[in-house]
Order: sequence, then structure tokens, then C-alpha cells
Amino acid sequence: MLKMAMSTTFSRSFSRLRHLRLHSTAATDSSIATVVNDLCRVLSDFRSPQHDLECALRPSPSLSLLQQPSKSSSVAATSLLLRTVSSSGPPLPRFLHTPTAHLVLLDILASSRLFPLAWALLSDFRSHFVHPQSFRLLFRAYSAASLPADAIRAFRRMADFGLQPSIEDFQHLISSLCHNRLISPAQEFFYKCKSQFAVTQKIYTILMNGWASVGKPREALHLFDEMLQSGHLADVSAYNSLMAALCKGRELDEAQRRFHEMRTLHRLEPDAASFSIFIRAYCEAKDLNSCMRVLENMKRRNLTPNVFTYNAILKMLCYKEKVYEAYQLLDEMIDGGAKPDTWSYNTILAHHCKLREVNKARKLLARMDRDSCLPDRHTYNMLLKTLIGLGRFDQMLEVWESMEARGFHPSASSYAVMVHGLCRKKGKIGEACQFFEMMVDKGIPPYLSTCELLRGELRRLGLGDRIEGLVDKMRRSTSCTIQELSSAMDGSQRIEN
Repeated sequence: MLKMAMSTTFSRSFSRLRHLRLHSTAATDSSIATVVNDLCRVLSDFRSPQHDLECALRPSPSLSLLQQPSKSSSVAATSLLLRTVSSSGPPLPRFLHTPTAHLVLLDILASSRLFPLAWALLSDFRSHFVHPQSFRLLFRAYSAASLPADAIRAFRRMADFGLQPSIEDFQHLISSLCHNRLISPAQEFFYKCKSQFAVTQKIYTILMNGWASVGKPREALHLFDEMLQSGHLADVSAYNSLMAALCKGRELDEAQRRFHEMRTLHRLEPDAASFSIFIRAYCEAKDLNSCMRVLENMKRRNLTPNVFTYNAILKMLCYKEKVYEAYQLLDEMIDGGAKPDTWSYNTILAHHCKLREVNKARKLLARMDRDSCLPDRHTYNMLLKTLIGLGRFDQMLEVWESMEARGFHPSASSYAVMVHGLCRKKGKIGEACQFFEMMVDKGIPPYLSTCELLRGELRRLGLGDRIEGLVDKMRRSTSCTIQELSSAMDGSQRIEN
């Protein structure tokens, strides 16, 4: 059962196989990324326990299988990793593990929430896990799974493996819990154990950040006062956490008062993060004037917002339909050294697509090329959806074909945009089928809704033979998921999402 559970989760972490070194002529002639991609492909085709994975990995004519498409292969991939880190059993040909391979495998198992296997690995290879990082992985994984008691239990078990928990480990545990909004158990454990460590204001700041993330400023205020009463000096980070909590709780007046208190009472100079807290708060309140006033105040102090803060301003400018000012801010970011990211451009692109300004949208895409910013699936999906909606099919194909040139390989969501959009356009059912077949050929499982929409449109047009052809292609796919979805395409069975 554990092996089957791995089948649905392992592929998310398989890219971490870059820690393995593949010793072959092919590896020396290609990048690590290509080798990892090839491994993913062969593991996709040899996913079942009865498949001869080792034969597929040996140098032979069957190496061409590495070029076939894939999506996931967890049981086989886990076997590969275990064979490379284990000293027992026959060696897997051409593979050697690095010293970090055990840590990579632990991270994969923990991230996949296969905790019994993770603990078994720890027990079987104790000598490889004598570093606190091993347990910090477990803190994060248990916290992400909303299992605070297990995260705390992992902290307590460090001593069983010869590791004495340090203040850094304690902070990592509290931070992991707070990052996943498990602030109450984090604070409860903090109170139980704070006498065992040399606690500083840093851990109070972590807890205040936690309360800020859930919009509970009263709890953050209580911790701040407690920190001062305990003899710890407030620093800028502590004040920033407090002000963030107050702003999240929409107590901007109190946040402003604390800002003034920081400067006058404690003689602390605010940093860029201090001002950014208020900028983001004003952006959420759609108060453009106050936001720009704080931004100008930052500039006078030679402080530069980070990209995350700039993006919040860009979003508000587009919301206020001040696109010219948004482009000016984009130029300012570049001039100031805060390189815009994909989200920055997507914010403006979404505005152009909303207004169906195709030419401006394509010019922005070209600017991304000039600014060395790679588009993501949201960029392409927005633009493709707009082009299809306007019937600009030639431009749609140009954008689609340019994706691979930019190093972007479309996923199921991009194919869904194409198939769904073309199905709704008169006379474009043939093109919709072509994109669907392309997706199947590449081993990318379509969405259930995509199968049902395409099947329904083909039936409406009396193209039953085309349905049969698609079903046959899906059944012959190397992807188990695509094979299962063939039942939805032929209408014989309803597949649950």
C-alpha cells in the first residue's frame, strides 16, 4: 500500500535526482537537466513493479526509450533511489550516489507524507543523518501536513539519534509551525521549552510573524510586550513583525504609532521592509495616494522596495486603470535594480487581455524577451485565450510555436486553453483534436473536463469515428493516467477528478 501511495506523489520531487550523477557518454554530452528529463521519461514507461527498469537503464539500443514522453513513475523511481543509496544488493549500473543522496531521499519521502518510510530510512542509515538538517526536513514536512504534534515529537526524538537540540533547531521548529499557520501549538510549545534555551528576540519575532499571517494583532502585541518585559531589546525586525500584524488586522493607526515609537523611543531607523509593510497595506485598501506617499518617502531615504512590494503597487495601478503609470513603475524597477519578475509583467498583461488589447499584449511579451524575463504558463494561457476568443488563429499559432523557442514546454493547463477555446469556435474542431492528440503523444494527461468537452462536441457534430480514434490513441499511451481517462473519452465510465 505504501508503494501505491508513492505513485501519486513522487513525481513532484523527482527533479531532485540532480543530486545523482549518471556516468555514461550520454551524460557528458548533455546538461544535467537533460539527464534528469531522460530519467523521468524512462521511469514513466517502466513504472510498474514487473517492468525491467535495470534493463532499460543499461547501455543498449533500448536507451532510445529515454526519449519517450512521461509524467510520473514513483515506485520505479523510489527503487532507483534506494538502490543507489543502499550498500546491499547488486549495484545499479552507471549510477553512483553523492553524500547528499540520503538527505534527498528523506526529503522526498517526508514531502510526500510517507512518514513511516522516512523514519525507517532514518533508522536504517543512522550514520548518514547525524546532522540537524535531517530533522528540520521533518519539522517542515509534518507542519505542512498540519501535524504539529508529530513535528514536536520529531524534535524530541533528535536525542535518540545522538543530536542535542540547539536554539537554532528550536527556532526552525517554531518557524515551520508558524509558516503553516499552526501558531497556537507553536506558542504553547515555546512556553513549555523556552527555559531550556537561550531565547532571543528572534523567536518572538517568528511567533509575531505567525500571528500576522492569520491577522491576529492582539496576540502579536501581547508577545511584543512580553518580549520587552523579559529583558529582550526590540529590534527593527521585531517592530516590523508587530506592524505587519497590526496592518493585517486593519489597525493602521496603531501601526503608525508603533512606527513613530520605534524611531523616537528606541532610536531605531526603519528599513525598506518597514515602509513596505505600509505600502502593501495601502494597496490592499486600494488607497493609491497613501501608497505613493510612502513610496516617495522611501526614495528620499535611498531605500528600494523589493519586487514583491513593487508587484503589489503594479496590481493596484492596473486595478485603477493607470496602465501608463504601471509601465513607468516597471522602468523604475529596472533602473533601481529591482528586476521585475514574471508576476510583474503578468499583472499588466492581464489588464491588456481583459480589454482585448492584443497588440499591446504581444508587445509586452516581446519586452519580456528584451528584459530577459521568461514567461510562465499564466503568461501564455492569458494571451492564447485572448487570441482564440478574438479569432486571431494565425497569431495564436505564432505564440504557441514560440513557446518552445523560449524554453517553455506547455502543460495540461495550456493544452486545455487550446482545446476548450477551439471547441467553442465554429469550424475549429479539427484543430482542437490535433492539440488533444499532441498532448496525449507527449504523455501529458488531459483534464477530465477537457475529455468530456471534446467528446461532447464531437458527438454533437456526428464525428463518432474521431472519438474512437482518440480513445484508441489514449489506450495505447504509456501513461497509466491517460489510459484511465480513455473511459471518460468513450463515455463508458465517469472518472472522478
